[in-house]
Amino acid sequence: MTDTISDLLLLLNDDDKKDFKAFLKRKNKRNDVKNIRLLEIMETDDINRLKKLYEPTKNRNAYHALRKRLHESLLFFLSNKVFERDNSEAHEALRLLVVGRFLLESQSIKIGFKCLQRAEDKALLLEQFSLLNEILQTRLQYAYLDPSANLELLVDRFAENQRKLQQEAKFQIAYALLRAELQDIHLKAKIVDLNKLILDTLSKYSISLDDLLSFKSLYQLLYIANEYAAIHQNYALVRSFLKTADNFLRKHQEQALLQLFYYLHILYYLANFNLRNGFFKESLRYLERMDVVLSQASPAFRIQFQLRCQLLKALNFHYLGDGAPGLALLREGIKQVAPKSSELDLADLQLCLVMFLTQFRDKTALVELQKLTRTDAWYEKKMGMLWTIRKSLLEILIHIQFDHIDLATSKLRSFVRRYKKYLMSVNENRVIDFAKLVEKYLLNPTVIQGKSFRAAVEAMVNQKENKDLFVKGFVAWLKALVVSGSPYTVLLDLIKEEGR
Repeated sequence: MTDTISDLLLLLNDDDKKDFKAFLKRKNKRNDVKNIRLLEIMETDDINRLKKLYEPTKNRNAYHALRKRLHESLLFFLSNKVFERDNSEAHEALRLLVVGRFLLESQSIKIGFKCLQRAEDKALLLEQFSLLNEILQTRLQYAYLDPSANLELLVDRFAENQRKLQQEAKFQIAYALLRAELQDIHLKAKIVDLNKLILDTLSKYSISLDDLLSFKSLYQLLYIANEYAAIHQNYALVRSFLKTADNFLRKHQEQALLQLFYYLHILYYLANFNLRNGFFKESLRYLERMDVVLSQASPAFRIQFQLRCQLLKALNFHYLGDGAPGLALLREGIKQVAPKSSELDLADLQLCLVMFLTQFRDKTALVELQKLTRTDAWYEKKMGMLWTIRKSLLEILIHIQFDHIDLATSKLRSFVRRYKKYLMSVNENRVIDFAKLVEKYLLNPTVIQGKSFRAAVEAMVNQKENKDLFVKGFVAWLKALVVSGSPYTVLLDLIKEEGR
């Protein structure tokens, strides 16, 4: 229980904690209740004070009963806070339904039906089929009180919504199966055709891709696609979703702002898919749309997406050849970090800054790398294995660039010991091949003049699975050794060659 209560307390800010203590004071009917003292002790982790509260050996049952009551009070308080803060249109529709039903039961017929009509309009716009089902059921139940009601039309609307509700339920089953399959792809390194997997799964439940698309279902599909492409470091696999998603947004533009959570995520995924497929200007157009939407959204959404958008903008500028503005955007994004900003988003920005500086051969790359202060084990768990592998490889390249040869050799050997088994298990032999070429160079720098080394580098450049932008950056670093050029210039040349 300790962990559970501590985890719940982490969800409260300082004002919330003050409100929670006030809530406990109002709730306490006796002066000798110890729940507030327990709360204060848990906030400070003071073991000695905890022992004084109850002698655990003498009164263990009373102590655990107190903990249980505090846990229940905390859950109740949090549930009320969530409802207080949730001003979404969906919750407004739910409130209108509850009020409308109460008014009809109280014989306030006219205003009751007005509330139900407003609730229905909102639920319809939001594609909240489950809520709409409850609203229409209530309208049918009290239809006898409304002389103007067209019962036949009401029944037809109810039947049509039932069809959509069943369709949505089938899609959620399909989505659950796709998520499970995605987990297998991730953990067991399965290789599948994503488009075929999605279409086969939907076909199994008689779902048409065109029919199912709501903002929520599109978001879920793009989430699956993004995770799959990230696992394989190959965003060409999800290119077919770009047109489908864009067509959907064109058709449903009027509803977009009512589906803000899904809409922002969809725009973000499309900006990312376009970037990773080399469609930089299209990616920037989606980011411009995000800027407009975020300027009208709540601070919570701005905090959630601000750093991510800054990262994507910087990457687009970088790959378009505007290296200096891209670097400035990254530095600006890091400065904008707020107390509530995601540490994971900040880590992404920081590693990207390191990547840019490495490609520019800038000596501050190592200084910036040292700002990523968590352990590799933490990064593996929170950021993913491939992210952490990229960080480790960048560190080795930085040390090579600045002639720290012994240190680079030592870190490369540690890297191979730590990750070789994992990389082989997920069929990432290209990383192992890259590490071998780097090791050859470290052992004998003149090897870059040899035909076999140059041929191996060229083969890596032309390898189909190395076309991803992030992978291409590492390949460009190797080729820069061979041609005695700047890694950034070589990278831009590779991007231009592929675009022809």
